[in-house]
Amino acid sequence: MPLVAFPPGLLAVFDQFESWVTSDWAYAAIFAVSTIDAFFPLVPSETVVITGGVLAGAGDLTLPLVILAASCGAILGDNISYWLGHWLGERTVKRFFKSEKSRAGFAWAERQLDERGTYIIVVARFIPGGRTATTFASGYVRTFPYRRFIVADVIAGVIWGTYAACLGYFGGKTFEQQPWKGLLVAFAVALAVAGAVELVRHLRRVRTKT
Repeated sequence: MPLVAFPPGLLAVFDQFESWVTSDWAYAAIFAVSTIDAFFPLVPSETVVITGGVLAGAGDLTLPLVILAASCGAILGDNISYWLGHWLGERTVKRFFKSEKSRAGFAWAERQLDERGTYIIVVARFIPGGRTATTFASGYVRTFPYRRFIVADVIAGVIWGTYAACLGYFGGKTFEQQPWKGLLVAFAVALAVAGAVELVRHLRRVRTKT
């Protein structure tokens, strides 16, 4: 799963989201996008949560509410993914995700769940696409009980929501007069973290093969 490229519409997302901050829709948008991205990874949840954090740093939103909306949305979305995997089963899930990249992602998730269990639920939340494969796989492998999943997933969701929102918040505070600069810096840091996770994962895979 390669590192996600810097999204070309990032500033457009910021401008659009900024126009919502005068209403209560901002928190609903963070919640909804964080939920959908968990099982339909074409929606940029990190971008939206970081943007919410930037606007909180600029004084337009409240940071604890941004964290709450992002974390709850992430947890709900992961649970939807888990139960879809559980009810649909492995064959049906993989019928929807036919690409070679998706199949490689599921193979990786199944292997990691077997080797690392709870730990990988937390780590995968920071890997774009990896969280979707891992939560779906958790549901259909049948050897990963829901009680174990939900504990790990709540921890993962809260850490992820806090991380993304605070990243944007401190970027917004640093560039309070030009919050879009804070967004760019925060997103660059997020990409660096995702890249570090991917690098460690790659090195582990190479070490295992040797």
